[in-house]
Order: sequence, then structure tokens, then C-alpha cells
Amino acid sequence: MTIFLISAAVTIFLLVVVVLVMLTGSDPVEARLMEVSACTAPDAGSLMADTPSTGLARAAAKIMSFFKPFGGLVSGFDQDLAYKLTLAGFRKPEHVEIFTAVKLLLPVVGIVVGTFFASNMVTAVLVGAVAGFFLPDLVLSYLVTRRQTNIRIALPDALDLLVICMEAGLGIDQAMVRVGEEMAVTAPSLAEEFQIINREQRAGKPRLDAWRSMAERLDIEFIRQFVTMLVQTERFGTPIANALGVFADTLRSRRMQHAEEVAAKTGVKLLFPLVLFIFPSIFVVSLGPAIINLQKMFQELAK
Repeated sequence: MTIFLISAAVTIFLLVVVVLVMLTGSDPVEARLMEVSACTAPDAGSLMADTPSTGLARAAAKIMSFFKPFGGLVSGFDQDLAYKLTLAGFRKPEHVEIFTAVKLLLPVVGIVVGTFFASNMVTAVLVGAVAGFFLPDLVLSYLVTRRQTNIRIALPDALDLLVICMEAGLGIDQAMVRVGEEMAVTAPSLAEEFQIINREQRAGKPRLDAWRSMAERLDIEFIRQFVTMLVQTERFGTPIANALGVFADTLRSRRMQHAEEVAAKTGVKLLFPLVLFIFPSIFVVSLGPAIINLQKMFQELAK
């Protein structure tokens, strides 16, 4: 009973802290008025970068301010956290704070949940703390893999659309914008990358550098090959439409070969469930009545 009361008190305390932090988050307008009244003139770019834009981001910033020493310890384990979040599609600076705050709070939640297992509380607390610490990394890895897979699958179709648009008379930049608009529903991640390339070029970034930045953001071998092909055609002046058509056929062939490979592995993957689960059930259903009848017959003969 005492352990239950302690766990309930800790849980209520954590909920109250989270609610208060979310409700007492500083408004950007109020923060700006306070700075003006104090006769300070901060840089506009730094103000926009340091001010969280959402309530969740403000709550994460408050939590990180409470656990600042532990936050540095957690972020020290992974120096490429911002890059991994970018691979998953989270590009804002506040996403790093949100991820670190979640990684700090989940072990606490796991410990609190583990205290409810009175029979084996120490093991449950340890398992909850370890699971809460590593769960955000596992979820982030899953999101990165899923996003890369979706882009890899949608790339041949996007190249076909690029070829059609360029054969219709559009340039490579206008074709990417058009393809990004058309694939916003079927492949939103790839469409977003095309739109980012368009914005970077409008901001004055060279075309080749914008393409290389896309390859670095996605970290996919097919995208690197695609960007290398575009750079070579741009540098040597070869027709881009023909190169895109050949590259799209190559990617489509690779996608078909990958599907055939996965289908060929299905038989081997089904072997273990068949042996461990399905075959024993068939054995019991088919031979069970015969064994019972034989047992009864031997009992009658023994009499």
C-alpha cells in the first residue's frame, strides 16, 4: 500500500509539473515587449531562432532548463542527433530539444510504472528505465527507415514525371516544382525535398549545391546516384531528359529485383513458424484421436 501511494504521488507530481510548464509558457509577443521595455535591441534572427514556436516546444525548453546537466549528458551520447532528426523529416531546432526532453522523461515514467509491480519491483524499474531511455532512439530509427523507403519507392515514378515535363518543354527547375506539386499526396517526403530545392535556388543557392544538399539530407544511395547524374549532365551539357529516362528504367529494374528477392525469401521465413507453431497443431489434431484410441485399446487388452 505504501509503494502504491508513493507511485501515485510521483505520478501526480509529474503531471502537475507538465501541465504548469505548458500553461506558463512564455508568449513570444510578451517576451518581445519585455525586451523593448528594458531598452535592449537583440538581433532579430537570434530572437526567432531562440523563441519556440509551439506549446510543446516551450514545454520541452522548460524541461531542458530544469534538467540542463542531464540534458548535456544525454545529448553527448549522440553527436549527430540533429542530422538523424533531419533524416526523419524534423528540421526545426526545437525538435532537438523536444527529443532530448522526451528521452529524459521516459525513463522517469518507466521507473514510476515499474513501482506498481510489487512482486518484482526492482526488475520492473530497471527494465522501465532502460526501455524509456532507448525507446526514442528506436522510434527515430524506424521513422528514418520508413521515410527513406518511401522516397526510394517513389523515386522512379518521380523521374518518369520529370521526363514527361521536360519533354513537354519545361526546364529542370520548373519540372521539379511541377513534380513536387503532383506528388504531394502520393509521396509527400520526396515532394517536400523538391520544394526545398526550389526555395534554395530562389534564395540564391547554386543549382548543383542545392542538389548535393538534397543528397546529404536524405542519405540514400539512389538519391546520390541521381544527383551525380544531374551534376554530370549539367557539367558536360548532355540531354537531361534522356539521362533521366535511362536512370528511371534502371531504378525500376532494381525495384523489381528487390521485390523478387523479398518474395524468394518468403519461403525461408515461413519455415520457422510452420515448424514451431503450425506443424505441432496439425500433429495434435491428426494423430491425437488415433493415440487416444490406441490407448483405450491397450487398456482393454490389459484387462
